[in-house]
Amino acid sequence: MSDKPAMSLVDVLDVIHRHRRDAVVITTMGAAREWQQLEPHPKDFVYMPSSMGQGPPLGLGIAIAKPEQRVIVVNGDGCLLMNLGCLITITAQAPKNFTLIIIDNGGYEVTGGQTTIANAARRADDRSIDFQAMARASGFEHVYEFDDIESWRYEHEVMHDEGPTCIVLKTTVKRAEAGARSPGPPVERTQLLYRELNDTDYKLNQ
Repeated sequence: MSDKPAMSLVDVLDVIHRHRRDAVVITTMGAAREWQQLEPHPKDFVYMPSSMGQGPPLGLGIAIAKPEQRVIVVNGDGCLLMNLGCLITITAQAPKNFTLIIIDNGGYEVTGGQTTIANAARRADDRSIDFQAMARASGFEHVYEFDDIESWRYEHEVMHDEGPTCIVLKTTVKRAEAGARSPGPPVERTQLLYRELNDTDYKLNQ
């Protein structure tokens, strides 16, 4: 682990955005809110802003359905705590085109920065949960952890390792005002993603 200050969410997302290649990128909660400030991409999937725990299962489904398509899920530590079973479900299917990125800031950023139950500050043993060790124990093929932005910028290509891959990024928690919510994207972006993946138009149910 580095002695350098933890990374900001904006900085780590910028690296993902710049080096995603043609990957589908699924973002939720705080990551979804910040991701929409970046240049839009046809394969952005940002309309699950308040579905805690549901990003990885959704990404797994896309990875299985489209084995030739790289899928990257950007999931907060708080979101992961809502659905820890997804780790074992992912490795049971073992999609080679799947990457899970865990934004580990120890807090629920969107609702005001409250500490999670995995944070040492809320644990009797004063030790934070090791998500890297959890991913290894769950059977991920490759597991990485970064806690400074220069290392992450230098090693970003691990996003495209043969998976399933898990990357833990240690970031600072942004003490946002409680109630700040991540907006869903325009309908047009939803339709664009569907067309990119299926070569056909998506029609909303009226």
